[in-house]
Amino acid sequence: MKRVDVNTDTGESFGRWRLGDDESLLRYVSSANIACGMHAGDPLVMDGTVAACAKHGVAAGAHPGFPDLQGFGRREFKMSPAEIEAYVMYQVGALRPFLDSRGLVMTHVKAHGSLYNMASVQDEMALAIARGVARSTRKGERLVLVGLSGSRLLWAGEKAGVPTAAEGFCDRAYGAGGNLVPRGMPGSVITDLDQIAARAVGMVRDGRLTAADGSQLELKVDTVCIHSDTPGATRIAEAVNGAFRAAAIEIVQLHKVLGL
Repeated sequence: MKRVDVNTDTGESFGRWRLGDDESLLRYVSSANIACGMHAGDPLVMDGTVAACAKHGVAAGAHPGFPDLQGFGRREFKMSPAEIEAYVMYQVGALRPFLDSRGLVMTHVKAHGSLYNMASVQDEMALAIARGVARSTRKGERLVLVGLSGSRLLWAGEKAGVPTAAEGFCDRAYGAGGNLVPRGMPGSVITDLDQIAARAVGMVRDGRLTAADGSQLELKVDTVCIHSDTPGATRIAEAVNGAFRAAAIEIVQLHKVLGL
């Protein structure tokens, strides 16, 4: 039986501003990437999101992004590798006490938004993130770096001696090179539930996906992302869960997928 992790980018509300229905969505995923206060999130939201992960048995990881609340971390920032490394460590450290207080261990780190996309193709940025994860890993801990399947983030994790997980996006369009079509481009976000579910099964079971230009991509996928800020995210997660069950694909937490 095939196994896969299903993750969601979550905890992305802050102050009086609310985004998504995290409580509902967490019932359909096995891992959560929790915003750490830079692109979104705040201490109260982080604490509540960790509590919800404990309640639903969801593995928790850090979701560091650029310091960009106004742009939700989706604007490209120019930061040195040293800055990126330190900002990753800072955000991982911010989440840890909330996990410790709830008896949870941190399982993974996944960069957010433009930090993720830029590091997927830029070696120096990818290595900076990987070093930040390596330096944030506690003794005896296997902190996994999540990156786009086939990207430089996975290469960087291997260089830094960090376990890696290849990620696929069932609700986002891919270019012919295997990178995501930029948000704002026509068709970059997929909303049809049947299409999303079929793409999720195809990338996990068959290792294949159709790119926006009709070409066929081959990719390895350990974890599939459901964006919490996508309208109807809970319905998407329900559809993906149902499709995986029908295809005899078991949803398990990331460490179990990777055999850690």
